[in-house]
This record gives sequence, C-alpha cells and structure tokens, in this order.
Amino acid sequence: MDKIRVIIADDSDFVRDGMKIILEVDDDFEVIGCAANGREAIELAEKERPDVFLMDIQMPVMDGIEATKYIAEHDLGKVLILTTFDDDELVRQALLCGAKGYLIKNHTPDHLKQMIRSVYNGTGVMEGSILESLTNNNLNTSLPRNGFDASGYSERELDIVKAVAEGLSNKEIASKLFISEGTVKNYITNILSKENLSHRTALAVYYLTGKKGNN
Repeated sequence: MDKIRVIIADDSDFVRDGMKIILEVDDDFEVIGCAANGREAIELAEKERPDVFLMDIQMPVMDGIEATKYIAEHDLGKVLILTTFDDDELVRQALLCGAKGYLIKNHTPDHLKQMIRSVYNGTGVMEGSILESLTNNNLNTSLPRNGFDASGYSERELDIVKAVAEGLSNKEIASKLFISEGTVKNYITNILSKENLSHRTALAVYYLTGKKGNN
C-alpha cells in the first residue's frame, strides 16, 4: 500500500510537531511538509501534491477556509479541518468551501489516523460533537441549503433526512416516526443511493449545508 502523503498546516509549532511525530512513526503515512498558514500549505501542495491536508481554520496570512476553497477548486488534495469546540460557523463555511472532514483538536493519535484514512478513502467525516452543534444551532434557522433540492422527496423522506441530520439513530427515528427500524433503514438506503452518498453523516452534512462532502 502506498503511503498517505500529508501536509500539516497550523500556526502552532506545538501542534505541527506533535502531529508530525504521531504520523511519522506509522508506516501508512508520510508527512511531506508543514506550513504555518494557508498560503504556505498551497505553495507546498503545488510542488508536492499531497493526498490529505490537516488544516487549521484560524491562521495568519491566509486562513484555513480560504486555503480550503483554493485547494478544492484546484484539486490539490483533500482537506481535513482541525477545529475547536467554538468554531461552528467557521466549520460550516469550510464545509461549503469543499473540506472533506473535521477533527476536534483534542483527538487521540489513533483517532487522528483513522480520520485521515477515511478522508483519503473518499469518506467525508465529521466529529459527532461538531455535527450535533451545527444541527442544534442551524437546523431550524435560515441556514442556506444551496444545492439541497427537496423537490424530489416525499414528506416522509424529508422527515427521515431531517432526523438523520439531528443525529438520531435508526431506532430513535423509528420511534419518533412510528415506523419500524427496517423501514427506516430502507428509506436511508434509498436516499443515499438517490444522492450518490456513501453514509448517513454525508447525508446530514448535505442537508445542513447543501454540500456533498464524500466525493
């Protein structure tokens, strides 16, 4: 298996060095460069062509959101955003700019590696706490859902999608909508197929932001 080529972009030397050490002791990963801001990350990427970026949001010169937008538009790699608990709005902006996943900074080494592997393999990933926070703050507000077309859905399907975005399990959805878990599973399978999405987190992100993040 080829190594997953990673660029780490964070304005903290401590964060960059710590992640670099964690990844370099694992044969699955190769850290091909570190950057202190988004512009440096882009310059590295144009030379080295990484697979995955670990991208802080708030950095000088060019922040992670602007860098993510450029990286996505120019197909320079997949971005895994590094975030803190109070970054909800910034996380939403990064989603809309093409980020593929989100990682709370108090991660464990194994969790960091698993998130990178998931993004590398084409699966959009999001911390449950971030998804829950985005949902609680935005689900019933004027959050723009550009790109989410509800016209092809039945009322029941939309109930299912909204429940998934609320973070409910199949059992909880079944209880809420007074249908069987098997029926819920069938609905979700059909909806994912309709939208060409691979998992329910990607569906939740799509509903909340209008952005399909697992391509």
